[in-house]
Amino acid sequence: MIKRKADTVLKVSEPAPLMEFLIAKMGGMARSSVKQLLGQRRVKVGNAIQTRHDFALKAGDVVTVSSGRGNSQLTHPKLRIVYEDDDLIVVNKQPGLLTVAATPGSSETTAYSILRAYVKKQNARAGIYVVHRLDRETSGLLVFARSEELQHYMRQYWRELVTERTYIAVAEGVLEPREGKITTWLTEDKRNAVVYSSPVDDGGDIAITNYKVLKITNHKSQITNTPPLLGGGREGAYSLVELHLETGRTNQIRVHLASKGCPVVGDRKYGHGNETSPIDRLCLHAKVLAFIHPVTEKTVRFESPVPKEFNRLFL
Repeated sequence: MIKRKADTVLKVSEPAPLMEFLIAKMGGMARSSVKQLLGQRRVKVGNAIQTRHDFALKAGDVVTVSSGRGNSQLTHPKLRIVYEDDDLIVVNKQPGLLTVAATPGSSETTAYSILRAYVKKQNARAGIYVVHRLDRETSGLLVFARSEELQHYMRQYWRELVTERTYIAVAEGVLEPREGKITTWLTEDKRNAVVYSSPVDDGGDIAITNYKVLKITNHKSQITNTPPLLGGGREGAYSLVELHLETGRTNQIRVHLASKGCPVVGDRKYGHGNETSPIDRLCLHAKVLAFIHPVTEKTVRFESPVPKEFNRLFL
């Protein structure tokens, strides 16, 4: 019988980048070989797979290098794993992909179906469970649980667990004031899949969004005396807006920006649709997600780069 080679377990004694630590501890292994280990998902820090060569190790961390080829890799143009451990998977979703099928039994490819196939390759009995959702046309960070128990816990205590949730949007017009808080009461009409906003308590769910305008441009024209939009902006202008959620209601950001007269660029439901957009997508991206890990009880933070097509509008 062939005995399986044991994994290599290394204790970190002082802070160091992961790449430099592995080069020093793995018998003078070449940089290219270390990159291969990371790319094959054979390196764990604690119980989380780590693929970043510049990951900052802390004293006391435990690094494990698998003797095999590691876990199967997820290769899909619409979904990328940014973090994975025994309890959770955090992914970066591209626009155009649903989080989960809209109707039971649907054969449409979703973030859930992609991840389900991925974990089944590792273990036929493994499951994956949706913690929260992003709209089909919204890109950015999503969390999935590896057990139903964890899913229920995270859903129940989501507001207490999340410490930071930041979105980036391109809005039509100039959002005024340039920084502030939007508070309205939202009511969802599930029959028509539309959310209505009220500035006063009408029995809906309170929704609170903090925002800050980062950049403004007038992509079509530099003329400033064109007819104003409802939000007080200029026709043809765009605002790059950073938004921090205090609540996480359905379509909250899209409805709130539309209520200010500056809908998200490319929003067919609450704005003017892609026919007025210089890029063929809804310009909304889940950039930052930080939360208390429900098992380790440590805060974990993830950041997804702002889509390049957003930034190109402000050059």
